[in-house]
Amino acid sequence: MASLDDATKQKLSAIPLMKTKAGPRDGDLWLLRLKEEYQALIKFVENNKASDMDWFRLESNKDGTRWFGKCWHYHDMLRYEFDVEFDIPVTYPTTAPEIALPELDGKTSKMYRGGKICLSDHFKPLWARNVPKFGIAQAFALGLGPWMAVEIPDLIERGSIQPKEQPTSS
Repeated sequence: MASLDDATKQKLSAIPLMKTKAGPRDGDLWLLRLKEEYQALIKFVENNKASDMDWFRLESNKDGTRWFGKCWHYHDMLRYEFDVEFDIPVTYPTTAPEIALPELDGKTSKMYRGGKICLSDHFKPLWARNVPKFGIAQAFALGLGPWMAVEIPDLIERGSIQPKEQPTSS
């Protein structure tokens, strides 16, 4: 993790690493991996709330192969909220999930069809070096979070997105 700054390393070190190298086709091993994923996500959310940096909610279907929820970003005291979704690849955890914010599809060049965020340059090599230790929580901490921190303010500045809650005028 030589390319990460100290603050990022500290946040990342507080998220439990995965131990089980298993994907959706691996039966009972997948259930063990899924339990580790949930434990890491719970810890990540707890850490975020404790540091007043809560920014997403996430749940999965029964077998843990399809994930969905909400993520948000505050800018000038306004909340911008988005649906987030992804499927666990059959080659997981060797292959990272492709996180999508469908309603932003076509609004930024740092996105693929269907609203999948572009993580290839920085995140995918880091993921590859950390298989099977990285999981969904790390994908959000090192992928979606930094992507939103850069892209959302730019989309706001260009007038491409509006806050969920419009300020009330008195």
